[in-house]
Amino acid sequence: MPIHPRESDQAVPDPADPAPEGAARPPRGDLPRSGPPTGQGPDADEQLGPDAAGGPAPSEDQHTAELKELEDRWRRALADLDNLRKRHTRELERERTAERSRTAAAFLPVLDNLELALTHAGSDPGAIVEGVRAVRDQGVNVLELLGYPRYAETGVVFDPARHEVVGVVQDPDAPPGTVVQVLRPGYGDSERQLRPAAVTVAKRE
Repeated sequence: MPIHPRESDQAVPDPADPAPEGAARPPRGDLPRSGPPTGQGPDADEQLGPDAAGGPAPSEDQHTAELKELEDRWRRALADLDNLRKRHTRELERERTAERSRTAAAFLPVLDNLELALTHAGSDPGAIVEGVRAVRDQGVNVLELLGYPRYAETGVVFDPARHEVVGVVQDPDAPPGTVVQVLRPGYGDSERQLRPAAVTVAKRE
C-alpha cells in the first residue's frame, strides 16, 4: 500500500529562496517598485519629448499659411487706405469747385448793375455817381454774406490786428493813437480776415 504524506509534512517554499529555473514566481504586492512609472517623476518631460506638454509643434506649412494670410491682410489695408486718400482728394476738389462757383455767382448781380450804370451814364452823367455807390454797397453786402464784413471806422483806437499804419499825423482834435483816416477799408475779422484796413493814426505826444 502506498504511503501518502500528511499535509503538515509537505515543504512550504520560502519567499526569500530563489525560484527554480523555469518556475514562475508569485506576485509580491508588498515590494516597492524600483523606479517611477513611465511619464512620471522629475524627468518625465524629457522622457516624453519637448512637444508632449504643449501639444504638437506647428508645422512649417502652417507657419507659411499664417504669414501669407497676414501679408494679404496688410496689402488689403494698404489698398483701402490708398482708395480712401484718393476719394478724399476728389471730394475736396469738388467742394472747392462748388465753393468757387457759389462765390462767383454771388457777384454776378454786382457786375449786372455795373453794366446798367455804364449804359445810362451817357444819357444822365449825374446818375453815374449814384449808380457806382449802389454797386459798391451791393458788393460790400455780398462780402458780408460770405463772412467778410467791411470796417472803415475813424476815431477808433488803433488795433494792430485790424489796422495797418501807413502814416502818422499831428491832429489836435484826435486823441493820440486813434484812427484819423481810412485810406483802404478792411474786410473780415480774426481768422477770417481778408486784409487789414490801411489807416493814418494820430501822433502820440
